[in-house]
Amino acid sequence: MDIDGVEESSRQVQVRFVTKLKPPYKAPPTTLAIPTNITRLRLSDIVNNILEAGFDDWQYQPFDFLIDGKFLRISLEDFLVAKGISAERVIEIEYVKVVAPRREDISLHDDWVSAADGSHDGYILTGCYDGLGRIWKDAGICTHVLEGHTGPVTSVCVIKLKVENAFNLVATASKDRSLRLWKIDAGELAQPKKTRAFKILKGHNAAVQSIASQPSGEMLCSGSWDSAINLWRANGSDAGGDIVSVKRKKSRGDEEPQSEEEAVSTLVGHTQCVSSLVWPQHETIYSASWDHSIRRWDVETGKDSLNMFCGKAINCLDIGGESSALIAAGGSDPIIRIWDPRKPGKYDPIFQFSGHNSWISSCKWHNKSWFHLVSASYDGKVMIWDLRAAFPLHVIESHKNKVLCADWWKDDSVISGGVDSKLCISSGISVE
Repeated sequence: MDIDGVEESSRQVQVRFVTKLKPPYKAPPTTLAIPTNITRLRLSDIVNNILEAGFDDWQYQPFDFLIDGKFLRISLEDFLVAKGISAERVIEIEYVKVVAPRREDISLHDDWVSAADGSHDGYILTGCYDGLGRIWKDAGICTHVLEGHTGPVTSVCVIKLKVENAFNLVATASKDRSLRLWKIDAGELAQPKKTRAFKILKGHNAAVQSIASQPSGEMLCSGSWDSAINLWRANGSDAGGDIVSVKRKKSRGDEEPQSEEEAVSTLVGHTQCVSSLVWPQHETIYSASWDHSIRRWDVETGKDSLNMFCGKAINCLDIGGESSALIAAGGSDPIIRIWDPRKPGKYDPIFQFSGHNSWISSCKWHNKSWFHLVSASYDGKVMIWDLRAAFPLHVIESHKNKVLCADWWKDDSVISGGVDSKLCISSGISVE
């Protein structure tokens, strides 16, 4: 059949629209004749017309399109020629929702926003150059201010506990060479609550740049400008390191114990700043460094089982994608590189994405998608990528200066922080 409203062309092709989306976004499996010079914007109009015919209260939804697993960004005819696809057969065109935020909100800080963790659906954890950590329930709603560091906060981490508690556990790291652990009550607060750490972790000889927690929440690891990776007990009840109980005066005059703890063990191998850490499995840690290497460590033996030379100083690292096995990293050039360490032989990147025009400061996989990741750069932009496209699906330009951190939040939002002292929340993103 032909579609009403589609202009005639000297050449047409038979297509069938398919999708993994659920009703009301699923079109009937009808074969249609459309002109080959059509573009994705007109394709989106056609799909909306089909869906509108089946639903009286249909609201226009922009779509993206894939053919043989690749995004369409040129005319259909040019795409078929470029990919060597015959126009004589029925072409299956998959449609997905456009990946773009529907709303953007800003939460102001007093200095550079250097770190953000959106792994908990109930709040956002941020670190700032004013030396404070903050808990945000939503845009503009700060519930806790974490006081105690004497230098800028460089990294933050939500610790996922195996058992439910009346409090949440979070960690912060700082240029003051220490890590701090905080208990955050989950109740509603009328105004921001000033909170002190219940534990201070000391052992690095230089600024701490990165932290990550074990999936079980039992341990933490930290990377520093002293080139070392330290391992710590998060619970402290059976810590292997030395524990010192100190006292701090509370405002009402009584005293509350606050412990200081040393590292359980240290992983040695990097020769420069350990800039990023990921702890995806119980006995496996990944680290990235300014020494141009990415390493995979066996926690039990303390030895590295993978040592990839990348040719660039690495700023950020994440593990995800297919089977949660792909390594994404960025550093001292504008390119995001992705490796599959399961492939034998030389460790050449399987993907390289060029869209930024300055150093990459952050990259994070979406935890429910094999294809999507977000990146941030000193060029002031945040980009959403899909492995099936060579270009960013969307560019977020909410920041006016360098972006220092980015993460996903609640599956449908991207959070980012930067030199402009803003935490930006870009929400309503559809990742299917």
